[in-house]
Amino acid sequence: MIALLIDAILWLTVVALAVLTWRRGRPVFAAAARSGTMDFIKIIPRIALGVVGSGYIAAIIPSEVITGWLGPDSGWFGVLTAVIAGAATPGGPVIGFSIGAVALKSGGGAPQVIAYVIAWALFAFQRMILWEIPFMPERFVWFRAAVSLPVPFLAAALAMALGHP
Repeated sequence: MIALLIDAILWLTVVALAVLTWRRGRPVFAAAARSGTMDFIKIIPRIALGVVGSGYIAAIIPSEVITGWLGPDSGWFGVLTAVIAGAATPGGPVIGFSIGAVALKSGGGAPQVIAYVIAWALFAFQRMILWEIPFMPERFVWFRAAVSLPVPFLAAALAMALGHP
């Protein structure tokens, strides 16, 4: 039911944006439609590759490894492992979220997988080094990372407090 609600909200957002661009004029609508279509065409192969790649990851990594390192019984050690793994995972959202989904389906605990995905989103070393530091002052990037450090741990603690194993 929640997924249906999210889908409806996303489609209503698309329709609202289409109406707004249409009201700004036909050239704006045509340019927005062309740009959106090209973005869609570019992202579809990445999504397909991520889904297929996560299937391969699931086949390669035995579920015993997942449950041992990131399972519900791994506790805070599993959360720390997940944060380190998340920070070390290269790639975009298709890869990070797919690996998180595979870990969850293979027996990973919800707090550990939440910590993994949040750490990936905040601290992916390759993204920080290749994208953030060249465009922002290095000192600011490291300060942002240091200030954000507690976030994956707080999210895992919240998931544990809510009773997710």
